[in-house]
Amino acid sequence: MPQSYTAELKKKIVRLHLKEGRTYKSITAEYGVSKAGISKWCSEFSEECQAKADLNPNTLNEAELMKENLRLRREPEESRKENLFIKKRRYSLQKKSIL
Repeated sequence: MPQSYTAELKKKIVRLHLKEGRTYKSITAEYGVSKAGISKWCSEFSEECQAKADLNPNTLNEAELMKENLRLRREPEESRKENLFIKKRRYSLQKKSIL
């Protein structure tokens, strides 16, 4: 028998996925919701946010803000990985020049 979830819970799960970057797997484990359900809700509420933004074109819609927030949270981690790669490369080049 299909379980029904409140709109509040659905929005919370969508926020966890889009804003905090949580994976479907982690949300499924915590809330017992199917991956298909989460995906459906993300597209549902993304459209709802889009409709609200159409009313006021000067503001970014909620889904765009969540995506931008997620991108900005991932950016420092990517930069850290790039720096580590460059340091390793520099070290290996220095080591070769000494020999």
